[in-house]
Amino acid sequence: MARVLLRNVDVTFTSRRVKQKPADATQASEDRVSGGLIERQGSTLNVRAIRNMSLLLKPGDRLGVVGRNGAGKTTLLRTIAGIYPPKRGLVAVDGHIATMFNIGLGMNMDASGYENIRLAGIVAGKTPREIEGMADDIIRFTGLGDYLDLPIRTYSQGMAMRLKFACATAFDADILLFDEWLGAGDAGFQTRAKERLDDMVKRSRIMVLATHNVKLMQAVCNQAILMHEGVIVHRGPVDEVIERSKALGAS
Repeated sequence: MARVLLRNVDVTFTSRRVKQKPADATQASEDRVSGGLIERQGSTLNVRAIRNMSLLLKPGDRLGVVGRNGAGKTTLLRTIAGIYPPKRGLVAVDGHIATMFNIGLGMNMDASGYENIRLAGIVAGKTPREIEGMADDIIRFTGLGDYLDLPIRTYSQGMAMRLKFACATAFDADILLFDEWLGAGDAGFQTRAKERLDDMVKRSRIMVLATHNVKLMQAVCNQAILMHEGVIVHRGPVDEVIERSKALGAS
C-alpha cells in the first residue's frame, strides 16, 4: 500500500563560510526569514528549511502545498523524494515515486533519443521487456520520428522538452510529486501534456502538488496544507487553506 509518513522531521542546510558578527562570537542568534529559521553559531549558518514536521498521506490523497516562496514547499517535495535527508525525525515512503521536477535529469546529451529512452527505463528500474513496451508510447507522444536517431544536443529546446516529458511520464507511479505544473512548450504540446498528466494522476495512489495556481489546485487536489517558515500551519479542504493563505499573504 502506498504511504508517505513524516514524523518530527527537521531538514537543515549548513554553510560554514559566513562572516562572523561580533555578537555571534559567543552565542547563537536566530533570525526569521521567509525561508525558515536561520541559526548563527559562530562562523556557521544553519537554515532550518523544515522544522518538526509530521505528515501522513494515504491512497486517494491529492495534496496541494501552499506557501510563500521560500516557505519550504520544494524542500518538502525533495525530502519525500529522498533527495534531502532529514537531520532529525523519520521519513518513510512506501511505493514507487515519480517526480515532475528536474525532468530529464541524467539524460545523456550526446546519446540519441532512442538511447535516452532506454536510459530512462533503466533509471526507473524497469526490465528490458518493460522498456520495450513503453518505448512505442514515448515515440508516438513525442512525434520526433527520425530525430530520435540523433543526439539530443542537436534538438531544439521544444523537441528536447517533448522527449524529457514523455520519458518522465511513461511509467505508472504510486506517488507523484509536482513542483508546479508543467508550463513549457507550445499550445499544442500543452494540451497533450495536460491530458497525459491528468491520466497519470488518476492512475497514481498519492499526489503532492506545490503550486501558486489556485484554480489548478482546486481542480486536482482534495486537500491542502499551508506552509510558513518550514512549518505546516494549517491542513484542511483546499478552499479553506487557500483562504488562510490569503490572510498570510502566501497565495
